[in-house]
Parts: sequence; C-alpha cells; structure tokens
Amino acid sequence: MALPSDETLTSDGMTATAQTGRILLIACGALAREILALQKANGWDHMVLTCLPAIYHIHPEKIPEAVREAVTKHRDTYDQIFVVYADCGTGGLLEQTCADLGVEMVQGPHCYSFFEGNDTFAKVSETEFDAFYLTDFLVRQFDAFVWKPMGLDRHPQLRDMYFGNYSKLVYQAQIDDPALTEKAQDCAERLGLAFERRFTGYGDLETSLAKL
Repeated sequence: MALPSDETLTSDGMTATAQTGRILLIACGALAREILALQKANGWDHMVLTCLPAIYHIHPEKIPEAVREAVTKHRDTYDQIFVVYADCGTGGLLEQTCADLGVEMVQGPHCYSFFEGNDTFAKVSETEFDAFYLTDFLVRQFDAFVWKPMGLDRHPQLRDMYFGNYSKLVYQAQIDDPALTEKAQDCAERLGLAFERRFTGYGDLETSLAKL
C-alpha cells in the first residue's frame, strides 16, 4: 500500500495496510512514515498499520474516543492491538481508555519525548522549558499545524505573543535530509527563534515496536 500524502495523513489518516494480521498498530498519522520505515527495515510483516488523522495533534480531546472506536472496530480481526500514541495532551485520558479496552500503548508524554528517548527527554526538559519542538512530519506540515491554526498567516504580529517566552526551535530529525533541515531552519526564522537540530532517529518508538 502506498503511503498517503502528508495532507491526507493530516486530515484523514490512513486505512489499514492489510485486512488481517497478528498485530494492528493504531497510530497517529504523523507517525505513518516512520512506522512503515521501521516495518520495512526490520521485516515486521506481522504488523498492520492504520492511522487516525494527524490533525488530532492540535485537538487532543478527540484522541481517546477515536482510539476507542478504532479498537472496537478492529478488535475481532487481529490477534493483538497496540496503540502508537503517547499521552499527547489527553491528560491521562488515553491511558485510561487503553486500560479500559485492555490494549497497550507507547509510553511517554508525547512524541517529542519518545523520539528523543523518554529518559533522556525527562532530564533535558528540566532545563529546556523554553524550547519549541518539531519532528520531521511537523516540519513538512508546519503551516497546517502551527502557522495557520495560530492565525499567523493572517496576523503575523501575534508571533511575539505566542512565542515570546521561547528562545529556540529544536528540530528532532528522524532521518538525515538536508532539505528538511533547511525547511526547519526557515520555520525557526519565521518564529523568531534560534535553531538547533538533533538527530534522534526513531528513539523509543523503535524500541516499543521491537518488543512486539
């Protein structure tokens, strides 16, 4: 199955890559490219991927119920279901939902943490409270997730109000792509922030899936 465009992953997500299988991964659309790359690299043919719309990244109140509906829909078709979301701003509601449904999920507060490695991010975040983070997907979809939702396309004067307490943009790179790095630098300039690139790779996303 071909990977949908970033725009489709943002608004619609992705249907299951196969109708039957041992393990169904219910993931955020923002993680589709990374999960499929890990599956291919490791030969994880026993895993089937479906994604919810990535735009829930800025509407986290929608995630628990959407996950509940997806688990209910697919429970009888697969041997196991694993939820590829961290807490992602749900205030513990997603963890409770998964516990109620009897399914496991990725550990961590958000994707920035598990890409960096939850233990590492916990230490870094004690002092790095003035950093704004972007992943590969969010760099590619910067306008859809940051610039337009915050109204900066219409009211650029709001930039300092939103980002005045930030000092830098940290680009967590999952892959080495000079074009993405250049785009991330542009995002930092548009927000008036210093730029830092960290190559995180897939972090705890890879180790979490490897355990399956």
